[in-house]
Amino acid sequence: MTSDSPPPLDFAQSPINQQLTPEQKVELFTQMVRIRRFEQAGLKHYQMGKIGGFLHLYIGQESVAVGTISLGGPDDHFITAYRDHGHALAVGMGMNECMAEMFGKQTGCSKGKGGSMHFFAPDKNYWGGHGIVAGQTPLGLGLAYGLKYLEKEGCCLCYLGDGAVNQGAFHESLNLAALFGIPVVFVIENNGYSMGTSQERSSSMSSCLAQRADAYGMDWDVINGSDIYEVRAKTYIAMERARKELKPSLIEIDTYRYYGHSIADANHKKYRTPEEIEHYKKNHDPISVFRQKLINEGVITEDQAAEINKAAAAEANAAVKFADESPAPTIADISTDIYWESDNQTPASQIGRHFFND
Repeated sequence: MTSDSPPPLDFAQSPINQQLTPEQKVELFTQMVRIRRFEQAGLKHYQMGKIGGFLHLYIGQESVAVGTISLGGPDDHFITAYRDHGHALAVGMGMNECMAEMFGKQTGCSKGKGGSMHFFAPDKNYWGGHGIVAGQTPLGLGLAYGLKYLEKEGCCLCYLGDGAVNQGAFHESLNLAALFGIPVVFVIENNGYSMGTSQERSSSMSSCLAQRADAYGMDWDVINGSDIYEVRAKTYIAMERARKELKPSLIEIDTYRYYGHSIADANHKKYRTPEEIEHYKKNHDPISVFRQKLINEGVITEDQAAEINKAAAAEANAAVKFADESPAPTIADISTDIYWESDNQTPASQIGRHFFND
């Protein structure tokens, strides 16, 4: 920064963050720590063979899910890709049901049938958890269209990774969102490497991925994902634009994953250096950054932060015990939960209309 450059913005002073009470700030910090500890417990037991399939960890990205979802209201909806554990806990899902799902147990949020990539909580306006790259983007568009159709003042936050921005379904969704004025906010969680290829080698751009929104006449922004205050301040603007003006946005939140694309990604220290990973951990870790901000504000002490971490670790360990002791699905369970309406013989199952006539 030169002497002529403007000073960095203090996003803690933005109106939406000024509304936060000390207790709410501590709650945001606690949620981030809980996600970190949940993920660490999941990693440990995946390596022990307790969890099968893929496991995409959210460690390093906690401020994105917590910051954005903290802005949600009763008519806001959330949908994401397969790196979905952080969002699930941020919307209020319990560690027990989430860990049990990863263990493939009946007590899991998807009854052991979805695994790590398919967490759902319709009662919390959380629609997953999707394994197809960019497959959630037209679904998020549809959720937001439903809000407009029902004349509800809300929006859909639709999350995707930087590897999804080159998929056709994503661009089709941007086009329709802008064309029809759909209240959706597409959130690129840009951790820089897609599945293992650097952004520079995979995506053509002039300055950033979000700038692609220009082609659709759509508003966009870039956000520093290590600062939860900035995440909240800028995302709030996009959400209000969707709610009040029925205008979509594309926001790009720069973040970082400490581990590989999934735990099966054995080369994550080869396509990026260990020094790069350690630099991010030391200087840009969202939990460390927020903890220091709260200490400087006099909201929390080091001892209190340590207690929050200890409690989160105990909660994660208890969730592992719950999952380990829960029953596995039976053979008969394979034929249930295919079509909810049909399983429950609802009136809607007879007419084929479910959402728009609520």
